[in-house]
Amino acid sequence: MGERSDHPQGPGAAEDSEAQEIEATVVLGIRITDWPALRAAARAIVEDLVFEGVDPEGQREALLREVSEDPNAALGALLHPDRLVSAIPGVEALGGTLEISLTEDFAPDFAELFPLDLDAEDGGGGVGDWTLTPRTACLLHTQLITLADAAYDDLEEHEGEPVTDDEEQDWAVFGRLPHRTWGMHRSWRRAMARTFDDLAEDLALGEWPLPRCLAEELALRLALVDARELLGAQPQAVADMMGELPVDLYDYDWDGCVDELFGVYGPDDGDPEMDAADRTDQLLAATHPEGWFLTYEDAEERDSARGYRR
Repeated sequence: MGERSDHPQGPGAAEDSEAQEIEATVVLGIRITDWPALRAAARAIVEDLVFEGVDPEGQREALLREVSEDPNAALGALLHPDRLVSAIPGVEALGGTLEISLTEDFAPDFAELFPLDLDAEDGGGGVGDWTLTPRTACLLHTQLITLADAAYDDLEEHEGEPVTDDEEQDWAVFGRLPHRTWGMHRSWRRAMARTFDDLAEDLALGEWPLPRCLAEELALRLALVDARELLGAQPQAVADMMGELPVDLYDYDWDGCVDELFGVYGPDDGDPEMDAADRTDQLLAATHPEGWFLTYEDAEERDSARGYRR
């Protein structure tokens, strides 16, 4: 005869025992690799939610806008505690909170994204055709993200206020743009802030940041200026930033960046003797700022529903 057990067994056990209340803490490290797919999944969840109270459809539309523009909000909709627990049989959610924060120490692996050909038979070590090296890509990516942050900060502080000559220094980014943009509206400035993120995303995917419109040419120009200045003013800080990234002959070749990254896309019916910088200046002067975001005919258009970081 076996020993008596106080622990019920079998499928009906829960009915005969006092239910346990458990607090579970889950920490996830997540990298967004396909924002359009994440956004679509979050929108589908919001479409299925039941809203109550005042103006339920208004609530739905507001949340749809939020998850369409903010990756954190999209993750929040998909990772909501009630939704996660509902997929587990035999338990019910008693409440909970979800906290999402950006991981400060995350950075793309530029050595893997922009591999150097170190095969001695091929010349290796940067000998041969020009290339965007891991260290150049890392520093350029850092400056693009920094400019995007600063541009969004400008927006939060100044909203739609015009830039003026006596307050130009109070603007981190928009005071550096051509004077004809100083009175542009908030939506224009938000689109300009996104161009820095778009080019940074190219680098994070292992692609050269080739400007696809006039606004991106201007954004990349600012990033190259800032990268050059940071390297000259704080070489040790840049060296610390690079960590174990491999060294190459073409590291920080800013003139090479100008020659190779600009002019790949865009109209080519101008003066063949005109360099990329002069061509950009001519097009910026001839085009209204509203038209600076029009994709060049020979470039792939970016996802129009990609949203904004802020």
